[in-house]
Amino acid sequence: MRIKLAISMGAAVLAAVFADAKEVVLRVGHFPNITHAQALVAHQMSRQGKGWFESRLGDGVKIEWSLFNAGPSAMISIFAGAVDITYVGPNPALNAFAKTRGKDIRILAGSADGGAALVVNPKLNIKVPADFKGKTIGTPQLGNTQDVACRAWLIDNGIPVTLTSGEARVLATSNPEQLPLFKQGSLDAVWTVEPWVTRLLNEAGGKIFLEQKDAVTTVLVTCNRVLEENPEIVKKFVQAHRELTEWIKKNPEQAQKLVKDELEALTGGKISEQLVKDAWPRIIFTSEMNKEGLQKFMDYAYVCGFIKNKMDISKIFLDLSK
Repeated sequence: MRIKLAISMGAAVLAAVFADAKEVVLRVGHFPNITHAQALVAHQMSRQGKGWFESRLGDGVKIEWSLFNAGPSAMISIFAGAVDITYVGPNPALNAFAKTRGKDIRILAGSADGGAALVVNPKLNIKVPADFKGKTIGTPQLGNTQDVACRAWLIDNGIPVTLTSGEARVLATSNPEQLPLFKQGSLDAVWTVEPWVTRLLNEAGGKIFLEQKDAVTTVLVTCNRVLEENPEIVKKFVQAHRELTEWIKKNPEQAQKLVKDELEALTGGKISEQLVKDAWPRIIFTSEMNKEGLQKFMDYAYVCGFIKNKMDISKIFLDLSK
């Protein structure tokens, strides 16, 4: 009896070892922003034991979620091997692509357009671009998508700025810090994304000066390491992302509820349903890659001094739908 039990236990141990050996952990990054709705919905589903990606990637694949506040940090994690796939703004992905001279970083799909805006303090009577001279504008992080867009827009409108100075001050300020600083008057304007745009309007009395209605806001990115190690899993993930995007578009109320719940879980604070509802119409959820729009962002990065040479970004796009 003891011998049979020992054999049985040994078989169970071996089975567990082989099961662990077969398990693949896919580490996925995203931000606590509504412009990352696909990730927020899927993350919340994972918490509920109804994983969207898990159910489509097959047995033996585990999703681990990682949270970032801005794109440059996410790309550092990609290079360090701490994250495999991430939802991120286009500029950090393009900057990372440029740093590898086009040899690494690949955009797998689009995720969201729009949902970004330049919000101003109406008391300052800012009416034309020239009024931003001498003003302080907050952006989420140096080199992130809104930071680059802000600098490029200022330069294009005759307000010279560099990475450290200029006729307007562009101040890298994390999204959670932007709201109180805007209320205090330490920031005259903020260039950011949802839900922070709506919060600045509703809670701080801000006014939209410029809205990026169709600019690329979020893309899905990976690197060569992951593509070489798990090409089929990446392909399945992209297909699941496309399906999730369509589900969100067809089921906005359910998607908004999941986004709200996940934002609360991530931030530990209360998120109103109205906030998510108000922010939603400003965002276009899409899995298509806006190649022309992304090339413009790369050109912006060159104008602002984030990259030294102009680059053709055609190699960054990886179509796994075929």
